[in-house]
Amino acid sequence: MPISRRGLLTTGGALALTGGLAAACGSNTGREGGGSQPRLSQWYHQYGEAGTEQAVRRYAKAYEQADVRVQWRPGAYDEQTAAALLSGSGPDVFEVNGPTLDQIQGGQVLDLTDLVKDVKDDFHPAALAPKTYDGRVWAVPQAVDTQFLYYRKSLLEKAGVRPPRTLDELIDAARELTDDRTKGLFLGNDGGAGVLGGTPLYAAGLSLITDDGKVGFDDPAAARALGKIRRLYSEKSLLLGAPADWSDPSALIQGLTAMQWSGLWALPQVRKALRDDFGVLPFPADGPSGRPAVPVGAYGSAVSARSRHKDAAKAYVKWLWVERTDHQEDFALSYGFHIPARVSLAAKAGRLKEGAAAEVVRFTTEHGYAQPLLWTVASRTAYQDALSRVIKDGANPETELKAAIRKTEAELRRVRKKS
Repeated sequence: MPISRRGLLTTGGALALTGGLAAACGSNTGREGGGSQPRLSQWYHQYGEAGTEQAVRRYAKAYEQADVRVQWRPGAYDEQTAAALLSGSGPDVFEVNGPTLDQIQGGQVLDLTDLVKDVKDDFHPAALAPKTYDGRVWAVPQAVDTQFLYYRKSLLEKAGVRPPRTLDELIDAARELTDDRTKGLFLGNDGGAGVLGGTPLYAAGLSLITDDGKVGFDDPAAARALGKIRRLYSEKSLLLGAPADWSDPSALIQGLTAMQWSGLWALPQVRKALRDDFGVLPFPADGPSGRPAVPVGAYGSAVSARSRHKDAAKAYVKWLWVERTDHQEDFALSYGFHIPARVSLAAKAGRLKEGAAAEVVRFTTEHGYAQPLLWTVASRTAYQDALSRVIKDGANPETELKAAIRKTEAELRRVRKKS
């Protein structure tokens, strides 16, 4: 099934090595030679937004320094890519939700620092940070996706509820807005266990991993924050069992919920259906050290270390994702609705200058965070399991987080040994 760019915000780019190399790499890599130009194979995951495939093929065809062959990869793209990087027949250039720390430390991807050195400060910091390791850049961000709260203005006004600015206000608002016909808040059909991730921690002024490489949620504020998310579930203020899950705004549009967690991709649909009857908010701050939190994700363009045309592949990435700002803006805004990875492009894009879109760009810039590179698959799984048990089962937040902290500490020790 095609997947949209929204998936990277929740999957975190888990790269499980499942399936054989033959299945991952395919029989036609597009790297067989011929002609005076190098032939490059470029991989993309299969987007759900109409027109994206045609656009990236058009970009590749416009490049005159190499014969770039685009492969549109359906299915388990992350697993395909992980396997292909271990072989000599994978792509030269590929889209990646990462790369992962193991891929960087294992020498599977090339250092692309020189490609962005003149414009590095123009990339969205939260998009570039998880693609940077040891001061070097390993993938060039393509476009930014983000998640936030939508709310129905008319429903809040009718109930005498103001848009929540703190997590406590969100809990109170969800309760006040819940009646026989409408639930106060929709965080997904699992109560938010799958989509929220580290957002409540960042809203409490914490993090998943600190800047100096330590566990960022070994703090009583973390348990308090997760306990408050549990309150939303236990007080029956959350919509559960909606016809479509959190990424689809239909629950908000149909009046099944007064507030909904979703993404920027949904904004055109919401605006078309509700006109001016909606607003947008970051996840609200929690506690005295808290701050609004906005999760950010960005696929990036990377180059395989096994490419037979390394310099040509790097030159193509620079052309497409550094120099051709027209293609970058087109990619972000013409197929679905996303923020260009370059701050200067986002600032001048007409569709992002007014109304809710401009608000989203502002608080994404001010409050955006991304999953850190040191946040491994094992750490994320341990934390997500803990979050799910707290929200859905009422498990003790302190006990659950202690187990996640131990696993994260073990993972940090493991990756340091490989450095």
